[in-house]
Amino acid sequence: MDEHEHIVSSYEEELSTLNNKIAKMGGLAEQVLGQSIDALQARDPELAGDTIQLDESIDLLEKEIEEQAVTMIARRQPLAYDLRQIMAALRISSDLERIGDLGKNIAKRALAVVEEQQPKQLMLGLRHMGDLALEQLKEVLDAFVERDADRALKVWYKDEDIDSMYNSLFRELLTYMMEDPRNIGLCTHLLFGAKNIERVGDHATNIAETVYFLVHGTPISDERPKGDKTSSTPLPLQRSAS
Repeated sequence: MDEHEHIVSSYEEELSTLNNKIAKMGGLAEQVLGQSIDALQARDPELAGDTIQLDESIDLLEKEIEEQAVTMIARRQPLAYDLRQIMAALRISSDLERIGDLGKNIAKRALAVVEEQQPKQLMLGLRHMGDLALEQLKEVLDAFVERDADRALKVWYKDEDIDSMYNSLFRELLTYMMEDPRNIGLCTHLLFGAKNIERVGDHATNIAETVYFLVHGTPISDERPKGDKTSSTPLPLQRSAS
């Protein structure tokens, strides 16, 4: 093997290591998100505590990826697609770190509602929304591994579905709070949990944009879909007692 072949082989090994770290980080982010939603639904403080601890591993991986990416750029001075691969790893690791934080926040909400009685319908809505966010995350990470821009684009367009669920759940939770002030504490925690899940969808959309740019070298040309309308949602009228 001549010197050029050795350099190419060494670079490919470094890139493979970087991609493996992203895959590991993505798996941990999926685990934190899934466990946090399970903990909230089951009001399980032990699972919530384990999930909060797991986020530390995600933070550590992000630092490793950042250090390796900076070193590779400095030593290799990559161009075009090679540079996009390293920058994509940096961007995606940042989004995964935020998803880990959001999952940790949901787990903290689970700790706060351990003693609360939760209306089953509200938890079903939150569970459905969480499952969709988790599915979006898995899909976009697979799109990254396979360098599949079309698959990433499907995730990008589906963000509106999560926003629509959030809008519906937001109105429902407000109604519960207006009907009975005793629901305010629980519903506030569930609202924050739902908002965290909605933000996970936003970060999955960010990753989809990164994958598309990685493959094509150009950003997605369509306007970004966004359906969170809660800032303009009127408060529901309190129902009079019959």
